[in-house]
Amino acid sequence: FGAILKASKMKVQLDLEVHDIPRLEDYVEVEKYANTAPDPAGKALPQYANPLPPIPCFKLVKDDEIIMGEIIHTVSSIRADDSEDEDEDVEEYRQRMPLKKVRGFIRAGARAQIAWRPDNVKVAIVTCGGLCPGLNNVVRELVRTLHFQYGVNNVWGVPYGYRGAYNGDEWIELHPRLPPLKGSHKMGGTVIGTSRGGSDTVKIVDALEKKGVNMFFIIGGEGTHLGAEKIYEEVKKRKLKIGVIGIPKTIDNDIEVIDRSFGFDTAVHEAVRAIHAARVESKSHTNGVGIVKLMGRDSGFITAHATLASGDVSLCLMPEAPFTKDEVLKYVEAVLKKKGNCVIVVAEGAGQDHLLADGGVDESGNKHLSDIGPWLCSLIKDYFKTAKTLDPQPTIKYIDPSYTIRSVPPMSSDALYCNLLAQQAAHGAMAGFTGFTVGLVNNRTVYLPFSLVNRGKKQVRMLGRTTERISMQTGFMPASIRRAAHID
Repeated sequence: FGAILKASKMKVQLDLEVHDIPRLEDYVEVEKYANTAPDPAGKALPQYANPLPPIPCFKLVKDDEIIMGEIIHTVSSIRADDSEDEDEDVEEYRQRMPLKKVRGFIRAGARAQIAWRPDNVKVAIVTCGGLCPGLNNVVRELVRTLHFQYGVNNVWGVPYGYRGAYNGDEWIELHPRLPPLKGSHKMGGTVIGTSRGGSDTVKIVDALEKKGVNMFFIIGGEGTHLGAEKIYEEVKKRKLKIGVIGIPKTIDNDIEVIDRSFGFDTAVHEAVRAIHAARVESKSHTNGVGIVKLMGRDSGFITAHATLASGDVSLCLMPEAPFTKDEVLKYVEAVLKKKGNCVIVVAEGAGQDHLLADGGVDESGNKHLSDIGPWLCSLIKDYFKTAKTLDPQPTIKYIDPSYTIRSVPPMSSDALYCNLLAQQAAHGAMAGFTGFTVGLVNNRTVYLPFSLVNRGKKQVRMLGRTTERISMQTGFMPASIRRAAHID
């Protein structure tokens, strides 16, 4: 794809690289499936008219609708032309002007044609990894969309994560009007259960094939999506007509490419409540220090956004920005001497270079972390006990709201987002897409190939706007950021 944009007398040429999404027809052998045959247009699988009601509010998406990945461009970096010739031939212009590469993503939504007869569809849904606000909302809306908009009535929940697919546990029938789904959107947790690990690819695909499943929805984070990609590759290898669809779930908001993951807004909201409690505790004592530890193994998005949202934080410590013990202690001392109280927010993955970890990993492949919260409390307490620079000695109150944050029902914005993701995942699956996950890019829902979102974790940029705002609000900038910004 290529595009030329004209604004005033400036010309910019963009090279649009579209991340395509696999389709079942790319590899499925038609003769394996009874009562199917290539359609007259030569497609590998037959197509059916979408049964969505023909009313204006149901907008169908065309396959060539693309969402741009990058929407901000510096003209000086991509424009080597000051020509005012408005009549220049487009092809001549393309040859003369350099291209600026821009990513494009397939727009999510219902298609005019679907790849399935709804009465032949059997769906399995699994939730994996840690809890996150909105899991029940996603599961419920998946079932509702498939049932009410497409007429799919054969939907099952895989109990307690990946291993529930093959360990003999009874699968859970899911109907939008019956328990356990009925009213589940008002509850935290997941009604079909979850667990870490258990991603035995061959056993899972064997179970899907044996049970006649032809759509597998997988809700989880980075480790879960790595497992989902392997399941998709195994299904492709066997040339099975099974759609494998992901919905990204991580409370840390660290999945690559997408704007945010569901549950993140709720996590920030609950974290701010904990920070307010720490603020009350710190202000109620002379030289009071309130310390709040929040989730964020490798990415400090919850810590960063909660810090900015609360307006009460004196010191914010994230995994992305290494710090020294001395600079933290000196800053806490300066804040206490000036204000008489101090609120510190620290991500669980911050400062790990100061602690001893066992080097192990959990069942999801996450490295074991040492507990930064108690270590930080002891560090501050021991310093002032020895330094004797404050009288009275600081009173330290420590709050760890991690499990409280992730087990609550979603707030309204997250509930809405969960519904949107579930609906778009269902539409993509019915259209015959596979090997993809769904998410927001530039506030538009798109389909993303597993291979793209599994490239790495998203982190807070050390020299980005969020870090800048935190530094301006708290007054603290660790030496690591100062060095990276060439300030010192």
